[in-house]
Amino acid sequence: MNSAVEDDVDKRQIEHPEEKDGIARYAAKLVEANDFVYIDAGTSTLKFIEYLDEKTAIYITNGLLQAQALLKKGFKVQIVGGEIRNVTGAVTGAKAVASISHYNFTKGFFGTNGIDIQYGFTTVDSEEAAIKETALQRSLMAYVLADHSKFQKVTPVRFAHIDDAIIITDHCPDENLKKHTSIVEVQL
Repeated sequence: MNSAVEDDVDKRQIEHPEEKDGIARYAAKLVEANDFVYIDAGTSTLKFIEYLDEKTAIYITNGLLQAQALLKKGFKVQIVGGEIRNVTGAVTGAKAVASISHYNFTKGFFGTNGIDIQYGFTTVDSEEAAIKETALQRSLMAYVLADHSKFQKVTPVRFAHIDDAIIITDHCPDENLKKHTSIVEVQL
């Protein structure tokens, strides 16, 4: 395990800004007309919203900051109900998971705390892991937005196997990982 402690959103927003910007620009182009999109809580997904411009899509999120950013841009947005986790601003808990389990998303965009071949995609909190796992399973196409610092890092709770989502990153430092999943390395 690399870390069982999670920095708050304000601190994580200023880490790797150029990398997150490039990842966000690329990912936003993947949203198409009439998509039904899930957007996970997290700093990479918050940056992703800055570049969204598809007004016919419907956006569902468990992130308070994400919902607010989507509303400011005039998008149709729904927020999941449940308990709010202070560190990340994520809505979690049994109500949130139950709500998400009724949807069928065309695309889902997720953050992660760690990426590892053996342990997959991991996060610090089991409640957040439960909603990530459910939403990812309900997404026809799932994308994990992660800068290079997330690779070869493991946090306490797995929410998906390494081949369950396409990774969009600035750089994958693990050549072996490329044999196990789809990875898009964006140009900065």
